[in-house]
Amino acid sequence: MTKKELSQLYWLNREIEEQQRRLAELETLATGCTSRITGIPGGRVATDRLAHYTAEIADLRTLLDLNLRKCFCELNRLTRYINGIEDSQIRQILSLRYINGLPWQQIAFTIGETDESYPRRKHNAFLRKLAENAE
Repeated sequence: MTKKELSQLYWLNREIEEQQRRLAELETLATGCTSRITGIPGGRVATDRLAHYTAEIADLRTLLDLNLRKCFCELNRLTRYINGIEDSQIRQILSLRYINGLPWQQIAFTIGETDESYPRRKHNAFLRKLAENAE
């Protein structure tokens, strides 16, 4: 497995966060365009905007639901892959990095090291070895 494949969960989570932010923004806009007084000219514009926002919210919720399902599948795939690695320390490093999304410094502290380059070097050496074995 490559670094790009291992990183998919991270990027999928970022995408979901952005979609959730956009959904909250659209819901705020939709709430703000409800007309309070009926029978006034121009009231139809507010209704048209509300209909537009409602449709966009529905589409975004569908997309968000799909990405949440993808995220769950990706989490399961990563977990199965990482659990299949024999080296316990590498399993821990990969899990902390790609499942928990921790920065190198936190990973180092978690595994009992003070230098953030230690887990990074172990990680990079593992991926290099994988690439060499794949050739």
